[in-house]
Amino acid sequence: MRGFTLVELITVMVIVGILAVAVLPRFFTVSDFEDRGSADQVKSLLRFAQKTAIAQHVPVSVVISGGASSSNCTTTLTGGNLTCAVKSAVTVGAGTHTFNALGQPVDAGGVPLTANTPLTVGGTTLTIEAETGYVH
Repeated sequence: MRGFTLVELITVMVIVGILAVAVLPRFFTVSDFEDRGSADQVKSLLRFAQKTAIAQHVPVSVVISGGASSSNCTTTLTGGNLTCAVKSAVTVGAGTHTFNALGQPVDAGGVPLTANTPLTVGGTTLTIEAETGYVH
């Protein structure tokens, strides 16, 4: 009969296990996961703000900042504002983003924006569409 012995199979499994423990962590770092998580949090909060502005028919602003000691994005609407402080760096688009009652992004004077707004959070680029306010 042909095949592998139990000793050979266990030896191969042990070697694969050692390689998995020693090599796989080098492919991924915790900061990569934190950066992606921060971008997802910002995107989620911006979408929530846009939907809330439409549902309540009031302007809603999101204040975004980076470099915090821990990520903290709140969905509690306080005076028409939501805040999002993330661990990752926000290299483009930090500050206040406001959506009008139609869900469109507006400037400080309430005038709808005519160009898409880019945001870069931890190396991930997000875009707020000027016409619809959709965040992707």
